[in-house]
Amino acid sequence: MRLLSLLFLSAALLVSGSTPAAEEQEQEKALPLYYKLSPSLIANVHGRASYVRANIQLMTRDEEHLDKITHHTPALRNELLLLLGDQDGQKLKGPKGKEKLRKAALKGVRKTMKSITGDPMVEDLYFTSYFVQ
Repeated sequence: MRLLSLLFLSAALLVSGSTPAAEEQEQEKALPLYYKLSPSLIANVHGRASYVRANIQLMTRDEEHLDKITHHTPALRNELLLLLGDQDGQKLKGPKGKEKLRKAALKGVRKTMKSITGDPMVEDLYFTSYFVQ
């Protein structure tokens, strides 16, 4: 009898839809979606290096966010260009400087999206190419 009750309960859960915990797990497993900021970002920098050029992709897990990110690309590019132009080029050449810049860029992008839409939307930011001269 107990086995029959468990089977009935399992079937009822399957028919009624997923539980909140299952929905949360499904959302966590959502595949990452990427938005390529194009064209490359190029900015003059301070110090002995004269400029930085970077290709950047933004990651989210919600397809609806891609449309909003696309729409607000001018604001995001502005934020990133101001950030890049405020850097010491020599520090950007090393891996620590690059990672520090990546984290600052992610923070800036998230802040910009949150101020415009109320949601940071961007989960991560990646340099897909990066050149300092």
